[in-house]
Amino acid sequence: MSESSTIVVGAGLDGLPVGQALKLANRHGLVAGATGTGKTVTLQHLAEAFSDAGVAVFAADVKGDLCGLGAAGAPQGKVAERIAGMPWLHYLPQAYPVSLWDIAGKTGHPLRTTLTEMGPLLLGNLLDLTDSQQAALYAAFKVADREGLLLLDLKDLKALLAHLKDNPQLLGEDSALVTIASTQALLRRLATLEQQGAETLFGEPALQLDDLLQPAAGGKGRIHLLDASRLVHEAPKVYATFLLWLLAELFEQLPERGDADKPVLALFFDEAHLLFKGTPKALQDRLEQVVRLIRSKGVGVYFVTQSPADLPDAVLAQLGLRIQHGLRAYTAKEQKALRAVAEGFRPNPAFDALAALTELGIGEALVGTLEEKGTPATVQRVLIAPPQSRIGPLSDAERAALIAGSPLLGRYDKPVDRESAYELLTQRKGEAVEPAPQPKADESSFADKAGEFLQGAAGQAIKSAMRQAANQIGRQLVRGLMGSLLGGKKK
Repeated sequence: MSESSTIVVGAGLDGLPVGQALKLANRHGLVAGATGTGKTVTLQHLAEAFSDAGVAVFAADVKGDLCGLGAAGAPQGKVAERIAGMPWLHYLPQAYPVSLWDIAGKTGHPLRTTLTEMGPLLLGNLLDLTDSQQAALYAAFKVADREGLLLLDLKDLKALLAHLKDNPQLLGEDSALVTIASTQALLRRLATLEQQGAETLFGEPALQLDDLLQPAAGGKGRIHLLDASRLVHEAPKVYATFLLWLLAELFEQLPERGDADKPVLALFFDEAHLLFKGTPKALQDRLEQVVRLIRSKGVGVYFVTQSPADLPDAVLAQLGLRIQHGLRAYTAKEQKALRAVAEGFRPNPAFDALAALTELGIGEALVGTLEEKGTPATVQRVLIAPPQSRIGPLSDAERAALIAGSPLLGRYDKPVDRESAYELLTQRKGEAVEPAPQPKADESSFADKAGEFLQGAAGQAIKSAMRQAANQIGRQLVRGLMGSLLGGKKK
């Protein structure tokens, strides 16, 4: 097994390396296991392996430990013993090229997108809207398109909603969708979002995906870490929606690559259950579709969670690399789930996978990989290879030094507030407003298609609004996830 063409996970029972062929690393993966079994260290080792192969990495740092990638390791004790037992590892303590990101902009480069880029569907999911509120949001975005009003941050959307409340004639036949009650409900949801600190997610300069893919000096893949240590607990919906947006943007913007020697990007989504918890079925269906299709763009998605049961079956069926740390089974339900996990691997006559799941120690895992032709290999019991970087977090001073030396320093740090909906509507106050033009009769084909696409997501009200809006609604849907799947181009 050539390490240069393989993502090595660790050593099998025979002491030989076990891993996944790099050319199959875009087939996605799973790192699962109970708390304290070593998932974070496994994730850290995998990030290093991708970086060494020249593949960019984006990972959510939920516990605050992954940033240790930015400092050289100092192995001792059991870690040093494990390294000594893997002579093929060529262990070299080293720091990796790391860029730190933080939605709040406090512990890393500020990470932003715009409301226009996120679009009404993902924004509605973030705000947890009802069907009628979602319909009102679509109608507001339609007016913004027609009036040339950029929606960059939350104050733009609030200004637009207030403007529509005072000038309902702008909505034309959509006026029934944007009532005083729906407008007030949307404003309340936006206020709640601001209280969670989410207003910092929206604005400019927005994240440029090319910056995630730029290699580091020496050809290593740069590792981008999102500080999610507070975000996951205080604003889990913001965390999940951002990751959904990132996945959708990558799918939309990256070109098709076909079969390649290696992926261009590996995504690690920790606390992966949050991506699916409370997500509307229509959006979950599209997420599952994107996960299936994005591998052709050279992106490998790796879900990190406690149990495979946290993910939908349609997603689990698409995962090539499975790293399962120890599980605990005290109840009948947990024992049933344990059997399901064991049965998900191709059996190995050398040991009983079901028994092994409850016996695995810290840093041990059952590993299922893909063979060269893409078929599942027999499951292996593996000692995970230790990372070459530090196991543990950076100090505040080390984080500050890493940010100060970042090639992205100054690119995102200062917010830009250019003229957008808020400024334009402030200027227009007091001016006469013309009624909204009505769509032509021959502009219904795209709307009908989009209405069928969203059946069950926002109900008949949204479909009716789409038929009335026609091409304008089409321009809304080409943003983000929906535009990607319908083959549109962004405005």
